Amino acid sequence: MANIRELDPSASPLDYFGYELRRKREAAGMRLADLGSVIFCTGSLVGQIETAKKVPTREFAERADAALMTDGFFSRLVGLVLRSQLPTWFQAYADMEAKATYISTYQCQLVYGLLQTQAYARAVLSVEQADRLDQMVAARMERQRILQREHPPVLWTVLDEAALYREIGGPGVMREQLAHLLSLFGRPWLELQVLPFSVGQHSSTMGSFNLLRFDDHPDIHYAESYDQGHMTANPAVIRERSVGYARLQAEALSPRDSAALIARVMEERYGKQPGPDAPPVA
Repeated sequence: MANIRELDPSASPLDYFGYELRRKREAAGMRLADLGSVIFCTGSLVGQIETAKKVPTREFAERADAALMTDGFFSRLVGLVLRSQLPTWFQAYADMEAKATYISTYQCQLVYGLLQTQAYARAVLSVEQADRLDQMVAARMERQRILQREHPPVLWTVLDEAALYREIGGPGVMREQLAHLLSLFGRPWLELQVLPFSVGQHSSTMGSFNLLRFDDHPDIHYAESYDQGHMTANPAVIRERSVGYARLQAEALSPRDSAALIARVMEERYGKQPGPDAPPVA
């Protein structure tokens, strides 16, 4: 008889997902291969998820709900599972980010995580997360679901011009990423500005940071070092960084001029004309 790994459902969200998947599959009288054939994957993959050796995707969870008639149970649970795959030191920030009503971010090297394409995110994360790359990419894409809400947070991004030229993942990945940024212009809940090289020294030369605002909590400032994140609601820090961010906004290109610059860099550096719906190049 096969040695079936028993999970402790209280050990982690991933263990709980696997435990419940096996329990509901068996209750439905289905073998691993039976469920796999219904949700278009192998029985082996189902077994790996049931034993917490693989992390389920949202698509897997949705198909499992349909096959097992579980009324969205796995679709609701998978968000918690994917969030648990984020680095421990980052999870507290991700929880607060998901609750924020207004996000202001300055990014000096990379496109902000909420605005990254999957290919761009995979290239960024592959540098130090190669052994858990699929899980980390899925977790990052899951974070972006807050922008798909009926009432998403307001997101204001100041992106350093350097991020447009830093070739992450190759020309094709960058073309797709810059095209994605262009597609976001005009959305009522989002503003994107590029801080041009010509500004020189500025109020955030020391690095990237985020400001989170809430309806019923104090504002939070967040910045990262190499292996940890730093969150604070210290009023003095919030005041200083809020003023610094206002200066960045004032020095950055207007949204329209930012769109024109992004389109021009995409065309000239990565070899693609802006699409028919992209803002015109000035």
